[in-house]
Amino acid sequence: MENTGKQFRKRNAILACLRQSEAHPSPEELYRSLQKEHSDISLASVYRNLKLFKEEGLIVSLGSVNGVERLDGRTDPHVHFICSSCGAVMDVPEVEVPQSVSHAAAQSLGCRVDGTRLVLTGICKNCNPKNN
Repeated sequence: MENTGKQFRKRNAILACLRQSEAHPSPEELYRSLQKEHSDISLASVYRNLKLFKEEGLIVSLGSVNGVERLDGRTDPHVHFICSSCGAVMDVPEVEVPQSVSHAAAQSLGCRVDGTRLVLTGICKNCNPKNN
């Protein structure tokens, strides 16, 4: 069993790696990236810590993109674009999440809305034939 120091070193490395990534990586991509500096890290350890981070609200799962879970180290409300061709996931910093959507849903359903995610889908500039 790992000692506490190693456990927290790995946990901190996983969180830091995810927060530094703009690619919205899968757990497996995170694992491969982490192995460069932490050769003793296991895929199971990555999954276990990601589950904990999600439960604690430290990271967000963007759900499945082309059959693979994608993750985000940013938990603030922001807009994503997902390419339906290549599966790229990008932040859209120029667009704000409209709070009117949350407000309207709360009014309509009589519920409390705790968060809003806006995901745009389409073809990215690299996959768009008009750009080639």
